Amino acid sequence: MIRLLLLCTCLITLSAEAATTLHRLISDNAVLQRNKSIPLTGTADPNAPIQVYFDGNLIGETWAENGQWRLELPPHPAGGPHQLTIKSTETLTVNNVYFGDVWLTSGQSNMELTMARVEEAYPLAVAEADFPLIREFTVPDTYRFDAANTDYDGGQWRSATPQNIRHLSAVAYYFARQIHLDQNVPIGIVNASLGGSPVEAWMHKDILTPYPDKIAAGERFADPAVDQQTRKDDKARSDAWYGKLHQADKGLQSTPKWYAPQLDDSDWQPISLPGNLPTSGKDFIGVWWLRKTLHLDEVPSGPVTLRLGRIVNADTAYINGHEVGGTGYQYPPRRYNVTPDMLKKGDNVIAIRITSGGGSTGFVQDKAYFLGTDKARYSLVGEWHFKIAAEMPRMAGSTFIRWQPMGLYNAMIAPATQYPVKGALWYQGESNSGAPHDYAEKLTAMIKHWRAQWQQPEMPFIVVQLTNFMERRSQPVDSNWAVLRDQQQQVGQLENTGSVVTLDVGEWNDIHPVNKAAVGERLALAARHIAYNQDIAYQGPLATKAQREDGKVIVHFSHTGTGLTEASPLTQSFAIAGADKQFYWADVSVNKDSVTLVSDKVSQPMYVRYAWADNPEPGLFSSTGLPAPAFSMTVTTPANAD
Repeated sequence: MIRLLLLCTCLITLSAEAATTLHRLISDNAVLQRNKSIPLTGTADPNAPIQVYFDGNLIGETWAENGQWRLELPPHPAGGPHQLTIKSTETLTVNNVYFGDVWLTSGQSNMELTMARVEEAYPLAVAEADFPLIREFTVPDTYRFDAANTDYDGGQWRSATPQNIRHLSAVAYYFARQIHLDQNVPIGIVNASLGGSPVEAWMHKDILTPYPDKIAAGERFADPAVDQQTRKDDKARSDAWYGKLHQADKGLQSTPKWYAPQLDDSDWQPISLPGNLPTSGKDFIGVWWLRKTLHLDEVPSGPVTLRLGRIVNADTAYINGHEVGGTGYQYPPRRYNVTPDMLKKGDNVIAIRITSGGGSTGFVQDKAYFLGTDKARYSLVGEWHFKIAAEMPRMAGSTFIRWQPMGLYNAMIAPATQYPVKGALWYQGESNSGAPHDYAEKLTAMIKHWRAQWQQPEMPFIVVQLTNFMERRSQPVDSNWAVLRDQQQQVGQLENTGSVVTLDVGEWNDIHPVNKAAVGERLALAARHIAYNQDIAYQGPLATKAQREDGKVIVHFSHTGTGLTEASPLTQSFAIAGADKQFYWADVSVNKDSVTLVSDKVSQPMYVRYAWADNPEPGLFSSTGLPAPAFSMTVTTPANAD
């Protein structure tokens, strides 16, 4: 028996030693960077030679040291398909490999957002997407704090074809499509992005030394026991809070339940939606219910959708007592499928259970609310009835370990650094808007570090500035979002770095605007200039100086094309201030390469701002149709002026 156990142990050991692997980025359907040597790395049995074949031809032989092996694949021009075969104690074959240009895309949710999220607004973009030589490797969401990973534990290359398109990053796809059509080469996207992540999570420990508190925050979770206990405590706290909420919810504990169509809701209060729960200015934490009766002359034929726009915060929706869908937080669009058996001719009862964690809660305005099909829609805008079902104390916030400093760099960026890329695209910043003033310093350090790790000191790096978001203000105010955009603009002054302005493509009521086509196309313009050396206009008007003349401010611009254009009225775009820094809207006259500003409230202007708000009026464009970035400048006085 002992001899049998020893034999089994030996066989298991040999089997583990014999495993032949290759880095996950080099897998079926991969796109590799053209005209660059490509490292081939993996694991293998150290007692057996490793032979590498490319299109059936032996290109090298090596041995594994400590179980790890490495060979270089010589540079190849754009094209394919190719086959790569690794032979050792096992044979590993990688098919349908192409060479082209590889772009790293990273950031938070607006880079992560998939084509499925924009399909409702742009159905043809999804239906007509068929570019088999555009491929994305979506890096698995994970983190690590004690060291950097060398490979990914999952992920696959997927082409931009009808079967896959809904899973691909929308920004990355629109960018890749433009570059693919312009360069006529395969385009690979390595998409390493994670919603809600701050810039510090994507930074290496070495460049966080000016921020010891950030290093300490990340290193705390390098201990697996701390990580595990924190997640356990977070879950227990959340489970207990929601358990109490469920028990306190009269809508779920009463008979009949509040989603039941036979419930008598005659004592419920009326409310006009979209809109918010009336709370007399107090934060509401708990559950409230909504009900509406919708009369149908006929049951709609074909797929029926219950479209509930955007709700703050979480919801569960019912029709005639049938649960049709739910969403756990405020940002995703609500599109719930309704089967014909859930509906009936005549009156149909729609019930919505809403959970609020505090602040305003309700249906967000300027979103779609209806029940219907592609041919017929029944509006849900107007009168509903509501009732509060439970109130709770505020729940303690979650730790969000995955957002802690260094963790995403170690797990999601480091494994890709040994593979050449054409450049990087970065769409992040919303999570740093609370403390924006050192953002340029951090992002600059990150860019330099990434370039060093890729051993590509001139690697193109293009930043997407924050879009317009939140309610528009009627008077000039300070804005953290404007400060962060200005910080992103500063980063764009680095060599081989660009900053893309998106002030005109956001949505006031959605942190995830759907017009990702404009973002991708502007990124492509910048890439064509920076990475492909094309002499094209890729940025909008840039303010170069502001001068005071006779009580007026003259702001001069470069990159205007054939001249500045006013895409919309500039009545609330430019603001000027005197020594007291109290800003007032300025009257604007647009000239070819300058604007003239004046306000009867500011006799000696000393400061000028443009689009300095969360959601500004971005009306100034170049003749090529590109918007000017937000800016804040000191006004100078020429000699002999005033």
